[in-house]
Amino acid sequence: MLNRIPQKQIYLKRKSDYVQNPISKPGLESIFKILSENENVSMAWNPYGGRMSEIPATETAFPHRAGNMFKIQYSSNWFVPGEEAASDCLSQTERVFEAMSPYVSKNPREAFLNYRDVDIGKNLNSTYEEGKVYGVKYFKNNFERLVQVKTRVDPDNFFRYEQSIPVHVNR
Repeated sequence: MLNRIPQKQIYLKRKSDYVQNPISKPGLESIFKILSENENVSMAWNPYGGRMSEIPATETAFPHRAGNMFKIQYSSNWFVPGEEAASDCLSQTERVFEAMSPYVSKNPREAFLNYRDVDIGKNLNSTYEEGKVYGVKYFKNNFERLVQVKTRVDPDNFFRYEQSIPVHVNR
């Protein structure tokens, strides 16, 4: 007979950034300091470049290729249910995310779609303008092309979620 080990519930919210310029040694020291002050947050740095940089941004919906040194994934995991634990961990993540502002992409601050970050916008029935807020962060200049495709393929916006590509109302 096998003994069953109770499984812990894992709670976890994700954010992301793109870094386009080298971070100085003082900058890295600042990052390590903010991480040490917010111990529930971790960062994964995924290098970009190589062949990936050779593929034009317009070749696929994924535009974050040339010009990005790496992607950062911020994560916070906690094992205690309840609002207090969630609020504490999410606040720590937000502090780290804000402290990274000088080192990451700007205008817009770009994000990786697979770590959907509802802090940058959400609306199940997104208007074009609401969708553009998060759409250009995920898709850059490909957003307009994706809106055109979505409008043509799903004009009633049946297939949607809180950060889906919106349709143009004036079809």
